[in-house]
Amino acid sequence: MSLNKKQASPKVTEEIAGEIKGLWKQTTLNQAQIAAKLGALNQGRVSEVINGHRFPEVPAKDVSPDILDG
Repeated sequence: MSLNKKQASPKVTEEIAGEIKGLWKQTTLNQAQIAAKLGALNQGRVSEVINGHRFPEVPAKDVSPDILDG
């Protein structure tokens, strides 16, 4: 196994994009905290969703308490 191989960030889906937007609008979490909370996403992907570069048509989802607990 190569030591220089980077681990890929999980793919951002429409569902995850909605969760990102919901967490951004309904909490005080920053982009890095949202990325970590949703499964070690890359903070850059979170930024792209928040700024409408990816999934601009996806609405924010309501934040469920179990997302905030984990």
